[in-house]
Amino acid sequence: MTTDFPYEMTISALRRAYLSGSLTPEQVMQTIRKRASEYEDYNIWIHLLSEAEQAHYLDRLQQLDLARFPLWGIPFAIKDNIDLNEIPTTAACIEFAYTPTASATVVERLIAAGAIPVGKANLDQFATGLNGTRSPWGACRNAFKPDYISGGSSSGSAVSVALGLASFSLGTDTAGSGRVPACFNNLIGLKPSRGLLSTKGLVPACRSLDCITLFACDTDDANLVLSVAEAYDADDEYSRNNPFQNQKRHYGERQGPLKIGVIPGQQLNFFGDQAYQQAYRDTLKQLETDGIEFIEIDYQPFAEAARLLYEGPWVAERYLATQPLIDDNPQALFPVVREIIEPGKALQAGSLFEAQYRLSGLKAICNRQLAAVDCLLTPTAGTCFTIEQMLEEPILRNSQLGYYTNFMNLLDLASVAVPTQMTTSGLPFGITLVGDAFTDRALLSIAKRIHRQFELKIGASQYELQSTAQPSVGDYNKIDVVVCGAHLQGLPLNWQLTERGATFKAKTKTAPIYRMYALPGGPPARPGLILDEAAGGAIEVEVWSMPLSQFGGFVAAIPSPLGIGKLKLADGTQASGFICESYAITGAEEITGYGGWKAYLNR
Repeated sequence: MTTDFPYEMTISALRRAYLSGSLTPEQVMQTIRKRASEYEDYNIWIHLLSEAEQAHYLDRLQQLDLARFPLWGIPFAIKDNIDLNEIPTTAACIEFAYTPTASATVVERLIAAGAIPVGKANLDQFATGLNGTRSPWGACRNAFKPDYISGGSSSGSAVSVALGLASFSLGTDTAGSGRVPACFNNLIGLKPSRGLLSTKGLVPACRSLDCITLFACDTDDANLVLSVAEAYDADDEYSRNNPFQNQKRHYGERQGPLKIGVIPGQQLNFFGDQAYQQAYRDTLKQLETDGIEFIEIDYQPFAEAARLLYEGPWVAERYLATQPLIDDNPQALFPVVREIIEPGKALQAGSLFEAQYRLSGLKAICNRQLAAVDCLLTPTAGTCFTIEQMLEEPILRNSQLGYYTNFMNLLDLASVAVPTQMTTSGLPFGITLVGDAFTDRALLSIAKRIHRQFELKIGASQYELQSTAQPSVGDYNKIDVVVCGAHLQGLPLNWQLTERGATFKAKTKTAPIYRMYALPGGPPARPGLILDEAAGGAIEVEVWSMPLSQFGGFVAAIPSPLGIGKLKLADGTQASGFICESYAITGAEEITGYGGWKAYLNR
């Protein structure tokens, strides 16, 4: 965000700011609209809500208790095949557009919990594609490398979160649309079990398979939104009760040994992308150090099930979803979308039953393998293409993007996409965890454990922009961090700043209101800074500029009794910096008179 908006866009960070009174939802929405104007050529939005269109949502917050409404003031984006009351739904087809008189059930539940819609996000037309280029509103660009695809069909939904224009977003997933964009934009992508989230108010792609999905910055946010959105809906014929409803409260970082299924090397396919292949290997190598045992499974039945989605009779559902438009006005459809859907008209009932028989046999084989492991782990995608490459071979390369995703809903499985690495080519890479239906919380718990291993290296997703991003990004994604001890230049923990991309900004002093103590323990030796406005002194400090994406991981690694709070500097400004719990100075040596930690060490 801008330098005058130094807040993460995670739900927890915004709630802390709201509770402290340092931020209002109106300020958040104003900043989002300003930033959205800077990313117009990313083709993220089909309809960005105006200030007037958002006003009644913001006004309603005045009647809601912030402490009791878990999404109070939290901005979210909605894929434009999901209804938002009185805002057109297009499914990325102008001729199809209509204006609903009610929101989708899931959207209603989120708004009831205090969430604020930001806008309707771009998508591959009629949710037919995994790449994000199939829209009359333009190809949606990758948040990290704008010449690359964003992934689809939930393209704008993912990129809006990746660029800090929403805290979370709604997508859909029939073939991988809630996971591939998460991979390409460094996000958590939760594809819930079929029927867990109501699809009432969703323009169908394949009605019997469609899922509404969630994009978030971390698993905590994904779990919170899932808990709000999840409910049986009697008005949705495909809605299902969660048999493990009581396990909603059992989400948490999974501990202890894990057995995770992986694909044998000869069945993996990275389509010539050595950077993605190496990122996958590095991911598994890192996970092996965390007590995770990998067990190879036979991927062939999963891959065969995946082929049924587009090579089998389920294409007829896509035809039904677009009829009569495709019959009466086929030119209204994006050409490649029409090419995929039109053959569905000729499919016969016999083909459907034949495919269902085969699918049942494959599901039995796959379930036996899944029963032997805590989950299956796959690459989310085998490669990422440039927009130009995608347009050259739109059907072949889209099929390649679905190599690890297309089987999921046909086999009635749940999954979570988890970012893990930045590749040597500067693109995000991630893996997907797969489990049986209604294992959503178990998968999120494992995902949290995995995500924490890698987020210290690559940070929370939404602000990690590469040098190829627009020049307008500038220093929007930086935060000043004041250090006073072992993180100073030349001292043992300075590497914790530099490895996160932090750069030295200034040497200065605090306002004369602090006392410094040499804390027991180490190595390395550490000081503690305590506020004392009556008898404090000015302490030498350094100011470092850190990517905001790295700040959360940096703070998480700080051991007790130290923490991060607001420090007042000699010029009267405030910045985030190291503070110490007051109990820790009992018996510690006071070193305020030395003027700073380095002077004390050199005494």
